[in-house]
Amino acid sequence: MKRSLTPVIATLALAATAFSSAASAETVLRASHQFPGGQGDVRDEMVQLMARHVAEADVGLEIEVYPGQSLFKAREQWGALARGRLDITSLPLDYASGRHPEFSATLMPGLVRNHEHAKRLNDSEYMEMIKAVILDGGARVLADAWLSGGFASSERCITSPDTVEGQNFRAAGPAFEQMLEAAGASIASMPSSEIYTAMQTGVLDAANTSSMSFVSFRLYEQVDCLTEPGDYALWFMYEPILISEQVWQGLDEAQQAALVEAGKAAEEFFAAEAAAIDQQMVEVYRENGVEVVSMSEEDYNAWLEIARETSYKNFAEDVPNGQAIIDAALAVE
Repeated sequence: MKRSLTPVIATLALAATAFSSAASAETVLRASHQFPGGQGDVRDEMVQLMARHVAEADVGLEIEVYPGQSLFKAREQWGALARGRLDITSLPLDYASGRHPEFSATLMPGLVRNHEHAKRLNDSEYMEMIKAVILDGGARVLADAWLSGGFASSERCITSPDTVEGQNFRAAGPAFEQMLEAAGASIASMPSSEIYTAMQTGVLDAANTSSMSFVSFRLYEQVDCLTEPGDYALWFMYEPILISEQVWQGLDEAQQAALVEAGKAAEEFFAAEAAAIDQQMVEVYRENGVEVVSMSEEDYNAWLEIARETSYKNFAEDVPNGQAIIDAALAVE
């Protein structure tokens, strides 16, 4: 009596299907950031855009996005990325300056003059030096992004250096902390995601952060006066999208190429949105009854004089290759 081959064939077919499914299973990358998700924050939108582009590339790669510190706290992201515990992040790079002091040059008072200047810096020797430190630290850049920002206070408008005296200030990085402290402010360090609560509870009187964060974190509910970037933007911060180098090396060429193309698309999207973010901030704050002011050229120059004697000087003296990094940035017109 012959045994039917049908069950055998069916079993083999199921095994082949299972093998094919396993072989084509997608590699899932986790992307973390501190910014609100799905609420129009351009940094979240950049990461979401990358996720869509990678999915459309159909190279067996998927990006899962975890906004609002839902996966890692803001200050934990660089360490997790460098160790390969986190795959992708949108990160204010200065947050990692405690590990790599060179990163303070990406939030140096007055170093970046406007959005067009920031674009030129992306292709400069200055940025090559910064990206070499990023790579050596265990990550690589997928998309560049520079956000301008300003100052806000619940006490009084911040224009000239004397207006910060006596205020408890969140300064977003060592370079600004040193400059503001020299002008008489008291400093409290924290990520932008914690500013609202700190102001609400009286820990902070004032803060500087990006225009996007001023809107996304609804700081207009806690302040009385906003100093917009205007023609004299003292505050610009580099907030790239980064991938862990360990993770990058584990991807195949098609997946790496898809990420590079997705990064380009995200960077182009951001470039088109960057200048409009400042105006959006001004409109939102005025709509919510917050006074909006600008620094004069005299105010700006007074701040720069303090910065050169504090943050610029300290960076050049204390950071390996510090003076060369500053000089490379200043060489870009």
